[in-house]
Amino acid sequence: MSDRTVETPPPARERRSWLGDDGMPGWIPRLLAMVFGTIVALWAAFHVLGRLRGLLIIILISFFLSIALEPGVNYLAKRGWRRGLATGLLFFSMLLVIGLFIGLMVPLVVNQTIKLIDKIPTYVDSASEFLTRFGIDFSGDRLASALSNLGNDLQGVAADVAGSVFGVGSALLGTVLQLLTIGLFTFYMTAEGPRLRRTVLSALPPARQHEVLRVIDIAIDKTGGYFYSRALLALFGAAVAWATFAIIGLPFALALALWLGVLSQFVPVVGTYIGGILPLLIALLESPWMALAVLIYVVVYQQIENYLLAPKITHRTMSLHPAVSFGSAIAGGTLMGAPGALMALPVAATIQAFVSTYIRRHEVVESPLTDEDEDEDDAPGDA
Repeated sequence: MSDRTVETPPPARERRSWLGDDGMPGWIPRLLAMVFGTIVALWAAFHVLGRLRGLLIIILISFFLSIALEPGVNYLAKRGWRRGLATGLLFFSMLLVIGLFIGLMVPLVVNQTIKLIDKIPTYVDSASEFLTRFGIDFSGDRLASALSNLGNDLQGVAADVAGSVFGVGSALLGTVLQLLTIGLFTFYMTAEGPRLRRTVLSALPPARQHEVLRVIDIAIDKTGGYFYSRALLALFGAAVAWATFAIIGLPFALALALWLGVLSQFVPVVGTYIGGILPLLIALLESPWMALAVLIYVVVYQQIENYLLAPKITHRTMSLHPAVSFGSAIAGGTLMGAPGALMALPVAATIQAFVSTYIRRHEVVESPLTDEDEDEDDAPGDA
């Protein structure tokens, strides 16, 4: 007789314990139900987040502003101020600066618009004289005739524009409500920051709490440092521009200096040149030589700031490569518009600082592909 044992099939009751009534393994229906439930949950979350996108952006902007205000509030709180009062003082200071800026810019826009309208006939005559040399008839009579015909067509356009006034008013009201909502969230997140953080951290184990606190500390350091260093550079740049514009006789020197100072610091990489367009155009309305002086000032001051001022003021707050800064600003602007471009730099610096603490650095092998230029300290001629 053979020693081989013959395996007998399991009893029917044992087979039904891991097979369904139809012979399908019992875990397959559960897997299908789980996959279906996940798809439904993701679909619902996508649509809910799409509906709440505006609110989420408002909360994100408010969180960014509260992080930027945190160092100032902490400074006052350590000197005996209550956090609510310290936050209110900073809010009042910001509103005062914004109100001053708007109050200076409105007369500038109105005055220069009137001046531009008054000088249009002179510009038309100059353009007509120049184009006549090339055989192009651009006389004032033909322009007046064209404008007369255009005026008849504009009557119908005016009716459509009048009908859009209500829509513009609604959009303006919506913007005001959004700003008030951002202010409310920002004030709460700043004044109640420690209590809010304790509430969030209480739901996490101690190890996770340390990690979250480290992220918040880095964010406060980078964002607060970025905000206050840029504000200091903007104030200094506006003061120098005010003195320069006053010397060359540029109208509305203070308003234009504030415009240039703010845009040069809070618009990454190209802010100085964008901010310099308005002073340059207004100088052109006065004289070409004044415009040339403004252009020279913008170019020279940009170089002085890049190589002398900014490295000394921002070396402890931001350490981003210009290409990374520009790319971050484009990405932020694409995702969230102007607020995203403003928040992009401190967010990128925070991510870079946090990630660098978890990356283990190794010594790089020598290769022509990794050779760098000599440091400034080792450069020839340095003491």
